Amino acid sequence: MRRALGSLRFRLPALFLLGIALAGIVAALIALRLFQDYTRDQTLAELRRESAGLAQLYAESALQAADEGAKAPEFAARTLEHATGDTLYYVGTSVFPGQNSGLKPLPSEAVDRRLRDLRGPLSFEFTLHDGRRFLAAAEPLRLAPDAQPFGALVVAKRRTELRDQWVPLVERLALAFLVGIVVAGALSWYLSRRMTGPVLALSDAADEIAEGNYSVRVDTRGGGEIGHLAERFNEMAARLAESEERERQFLMSVSHELRTPLTAIRGHVDALRDGVVEEPDAVAASLDVVAAEAVRLERLVGDVLDLAKLNADRFTVHQEEVDMGRLVEQAYTAFGEEARRREIEYELRETAQPPTIWSDGDRVLQVISNLLSNAFRWTPDGGRIELALGSKNGLVAVDVADSGPGIAPEQRERIFRAFVSEDTDGTGLGLPIARELAHALGGRIELESVVGRGSRFRLVLPTRR
Repeated sequence: MRRALGSLRFRLPALFLLGIALAGIVAALIALRLFQDYTRDQTLAELRRESAGLAQLYAESALQAADEGAKAPEFAARTLEHATGDTLYYVGTSVFPGQNSGLKPLPSEAVDRRLRDLRGPLSFEFTLHDGRRFLAAAEPLRLAPDAQPFGALVVAKRRTELRDQWVPLVERLALAFLVGIVVAGALSWYLSRRMTGPVLALSDAADEIAEGNYSVRVDTRGGGEIGHLAERFNEMAARLAESEERERQFLMSVSHELRTPLTAIRGHVDALRDGVVEEPDAVAASLDVVAAEAVRLERLVGDVLDLAKLNADRFTVHQEEVDMGRLVEQAYTAFGEEARRREIEYELRETAQPPTIWSDGDRVLQVISNLLSNAFRWTPDGGRIELALGSKNGLVAVDVADSGPGIAPEQRERIFRAFVSEDTDGTGLGLPIARELAHALGGRIELESVVGRGSRFRLVLPTRR
């Protein structure tokens, strides 16, 4: 497990860095594309302004020459190209009207068909035979504002100049990307150690638990989900330790419970076999003891099997009509002799019309008997036990109240756990079996207790499931 978590310490930063790298690359590509579109749009706007200005300049100079009757000034194309950094082309009549224009004719392979009948500004791209690519803007040439265009002035800029504008951006983005990767790597390594540290501690504790050391605990001061997990882990370890202790107590209790009747049975059998007991009355008494101890063993084994079936959800519940009045009276009668022998005030209270329910009568009787057995175990001689039956709102309630020592609040949940018993004469199975049976029958067991004054256990069952 540590090896898997150790690799996790490296995989987490790697995945984090991979995510950062992919996000950075996508963001850089988007930014580069947006910048390319922006520089292209800006360049085209600049070319349109230049072409419009140069065309207006030519028109004004031509009109001025015509008004003054002088020769039109030379249109200094090279000077303008040097000033603007762009290339000037001319499309139209072979002779530039009124002056030596100095403009280069636009090569035929670059002439857009729209230039042949140009009436307004035009933006386009063209490629020369040598592979050079240009962005261009064209403006019609007129001798007068309302005159018919005789050609077009084309202002072009090489695409490589646009690339020169965004190459520095690429370099800066690459530098920022590398710095971001370094920072993100350091941060992810730090965070991965912070995250996997508590997990490694939990892993070590789990290994201790697997080896049987249930006393191990982990630090819960981290907070958040890890802190919550650590708390639950400590609770689990405590429950495992408690479960192991309960099993140990159960084995000791069951071994004692089994040894006592087995010792009695063996002693009487040896006495009968060796002829120590020969008188008929003594033989009958020995056989009675053997039979009673065998019944005790059978009851103990049956309790253990019942609890195992209930915990494994392999317990079968039969459905039948159950006369609760007769069933409660049967349970009451079973403990009458013990009540008389111990001088316990034993009372049965039931409604005038005992209810009938649809349930498993044998299992209901077993629950009530377990509750009565628990009451007699804890009620001192001369005390008081009351068994009561009532019904209300589609529910049937059977109360078993005693005058025993009572149960402290912190012990009220514990007594329903298997193998827990403060009484050395019991196995701690009666109440757990009673509660599990009640749940299997669709009901529940409630407890009210006052320390020093006694307890009241209440079995609540539905009349129909």
